[in-house]
Amino acid sequence: MKKVLLLLAEGFEEIEALGTADILRRMGVEVVLAAMKKEIVSGSHNITVTADAVFDKVDKNEFDAVVLPGGLPGSLNLYNDDRVIDILHEFAAENKVTAAICAAPMVLDKAGLLENRRFTMYPAEDLYKYLRDNKRPESDMFVADGKVITGKGPGATAYFAAAVAEALEIPAETIKNVLDGMFVK
Repeated sequence: MKKVLLLLAEGFEEIEALGTADILRRMGVEVVLAAMKKEIVSGSHNITVTADAVFDKVDKNEFDAVVLPGGLPGSLNLYNDDRVIDILHEFAAENKVTAAICAAPMVLDKAGLLENRRFTMYPAEDLYKYLRDNKRPESDMFVADGKVITGKGPGATAYFAAAVAEALEIPAETIKNVLDGMFVK
């Protein structure tokens, strides 16, 4: 069974985090919601979640992918956490899936993972200042460029999760059946 580490920092975007976790679990992927500081985390819309684990207590070697939900200040909290940059470097070096949605692709860029890659993210000029070398995202709902997956925002969650599943080599029929069952077209 494939295993995904989904990081929750204070101020995460609830739809992106929980929707991605839910959809991947429906596809047979084990998803561990790991809080960056303490087990109880509040999202950007004041929805409180109890994480499955705390980041410092998980064995990062057990995972096939790391997923960063967006939201503010959640994405900035991930951006400013050296542990997140370190795990992104480790996963990229091991050719594991690294994925981020909404504002969180700026964290991938800080880790150097968007160099010479196509990507998308939430289209806001105030977020672009966190991108190096004047990069600009594409307008697509999601972009899969090798093992780097990016999503545009909350409305892209199902497509983003499906792209992560595809990168994890979940069978296309499983992905299609789950999305069809959720009426995602």
